Amino acid sequence: MGGMEQEDRERALIKFRNGSYHTLVCTDLGSRGLDIPEIQHVVHFQYPQNADAYTHRNGRTARMKANGSAYLMINKSEEIPEYLDLPETEFKPPFGKATPVKSPWVTLYFSAGKKDKINKIDLVGFLGQKGSLQKHEIGLITVQDRSSFVAVPRKNVKALLETICDQKVKGQKLRIAIAR
Repeated sequence: MGGMEQEDRERALIKFRNGSYHTLVCTDLGSRGLDIPEIQHVVHFQYPQNADAYTHRNGRTARMKANGSAYLMINKSEEIPEYLDLPETEFKPPFGKATPVKSPWVTLYFSAGKKDKINKIDLVGFLGQKGSLQKHEIGLITVQDRSSFVAVPRKNVKALLETICDQKVKGQKLRIAIAR
């Protein structure tokens, strides 16, 4: 995430939070200031600069009574920094397995937000009435100043878009698409 523009970083975080992405790769900047509950795994593929950074990276997982694990990828030719103890157990990932399954969620982009007088309730109502979605089919909603993002089931997103793309939200014609 370190080499991305701010808008792209924000969209990646939205998709990770709402379950559209299972994996988020980021720099040390990701170890601080991200409010993402229930991260199950943190994988270090580079050693953190110091013990404090290592602690904060690992602090992304198992927060608020959630379960989680931290893994450290070690190359046998690398020296382990002094602030790290050798891992208690060695984990070898299985090789030759299929690629991860896509998330059951996908994120929709709406070209309006708070400054356009659009809120979460408007989006739930729109997707329920015009898109025929049930409440359990509407995931996390993020409303920003001029855009909004909603997680919806991946399985019927194509039909949903065909149904709602020409509809108005609170009397406004919006661009609605799968978030890039």
